[in-house]
Amino acid sequence: MTVQRISGRIVDVLNRAEYPGTIEVAGGVIRRITRDARVRGPHLLMPGLVDAHIHIESSMLPPVEFARHAVVHGTVATVSDPHEIANVLGAAGVRYMIADGRRSPFKFNFGVPSCVPATTFETAGAALDARAVEKLLALPAVKFLAEVMNFPGVLNGDPQLLAMIAAAKKAGKPVDGHAPGLRGALVKRYAAAGITTDHECFTLAEAKDKLAAGMKILIREGSAARNFAALAPLLKTDPADCMFCCDDLHPDLLMVRHLDEHVRRALALGTDRFDVMACATVNPVRHYNLAVGLLRVGDPADFIEVDNWKNFRVQRTWIAGHLVARKGRSLLPRQRVRVVNKFRARPRRAEDFAVSAGSGKLNVIGALNGQLITRALRLPAKIVAGHAVADPGRDLLKIAVVNRYTPRAPVAVGFVRGFGLRAGALASSVAHDSHNIVAVGADDASLAAAVNLVIAHRGGISVVGPRRRAVLPLPISGLMSDADGRTVARRYTALDALAKKLGSRLDAPFMTLSFMALLVIPDLKLSDRGLFSGTKWAIQSVFAKAE
Repeated sequence: MTVQRISGRIVDVLNRAEYPGTIEVAGGVIRRITRDARVRGPHLLMPGLVDAHIHIESSMLPPVEFARHAVVHGTVATVSDPHEIANVLGAAGVRYMIADGRRSPFKFNFGVPSCVPATTFETAGAALDARAVEKLLALPAVKFLAEVMNFPGVLNGDPQLLAMIAAAKKAGKPVDGHAPGLRGALVKRYAAAGITTDHECFTLAEAKDKLAAGMKILIREGSAARNFAALAPLLKTDPADCMFCCDDLHPDLLMVRHLDEHVRRALALGTDRFDVMACATVNPVRHYNLAVGLLRVGDPADFIEVDNWKNFRVQRTWIAGHLVARKGRSLLPRQRVRVVNKFRARPRRAEDFAVSAGSGKLNVIGALNGQLITRALRLPAKIVAGHAVADPGRDLLKIAVVNRYTPRAPVAVGFVRGFGLRAGALASSVAHDSHNIVAVGADDASLAAAVNLVIAHRGGISVVGPRRRAVLPLPISGLMSDADGRTVARRYTALDALAKKLGSRLDAPFMTLSFMALLVIPDLKLSDRGLFSGTKWAIQSVFAKAE
């Protein structure tokens, strides 16, 4: 049996120690770790990083391609919720992700989505009831019950949700939470139902309430939701109860960072280095009972080499003793992927996006940069020829959701502020949670054109401007590309730049757009069935006076 010997400054996170030494690896397992004062140099050897909550689909890459790029940043494992593809394909989508992930040495740990569809106020492509969830929980590859987004259902004793939670408990698998803004006595009741984590905190006070209720806090920094700055103080007060996650990370950012950025930022704040590394390694491995090594004798040889604490740049990554990345380059091979989809939408006309004039002010979605939450605004409408129209001069744009599963369903149309487009439109079939087509635009013709580009490719993201139109096809369930990751990232970056040329001031306009249909995050969102208030948990009219 071949023995590998890798030397450096060994970071023993579990015992909070650092020393020069050598790791001996054979058969994919760490056989020996020895102290050796003769070892020189600043390079550090430490456990590989674990993302405690991520939707692989949001990278727009299937698991096997996601892994090729994540290992460059020192990530060896993820705790992944296949909620997006499950809303399109149901249990078959979950199995697709598991099967594709198995083709890589990367350690994917998938959960069973608990809310498919997420609410009864939208049209999804599939449904998972308690019986289907219980069957999936029995799979050895499934490690947890994924985020219980319908927290009102938990608080009100929804029998299907409670049955899912009971099935997870019976299987000895943890239950992830999702309860933005929930505080006080309500969050105690939510946690008491068996919910163990939350990644939706956007204020420190909210996180402390959830910690007091016994929940673990996942500190999130992704493409649209960026809560690291608000929650970073927890790393000094409650490090044992924190983990790091991205939740959603678009392909442009995956090419340049992953959890390594969380670690760099935490270290730059002066946080204890062993506490930081525990959040990135030990805590998720223990909480989810993952078969991921923690740099101990007998563990799988899942570890990384980092240049030094100050820069924290990953030099090499090993998974099960195999070198999978070196100096910014992935050593994992590119693999072809199977395309699966469900897409029945037909082309639309500009007239489909018209809104008849009503009385009173408009209920308007107020989009926020770097947040999944929105504001509920009331603004005067601009009326032209008996119709309420977009008014780009006031940053009052139209937003629409087109049902992708039912060809002749009417288009749901509302108004939004915060995207800043002066002309044109954006559209996407990545539209959490049901993944209908969501679009925002400065006029009805542009909205129709952007939506039709997505329909023509049976999924994708598109930009329509006065002089240019572009699309990134996403043929795998309208969520993921079958191209290589760098090509996807390059095309996504080009579309992002076009959106900003049209006037968008958002850091990640397409990621923000994808969450405008996410009803379980308050306050005002849009589904294929209409404007929805997450606070009132009810459909709202476009004109406020008509409610």
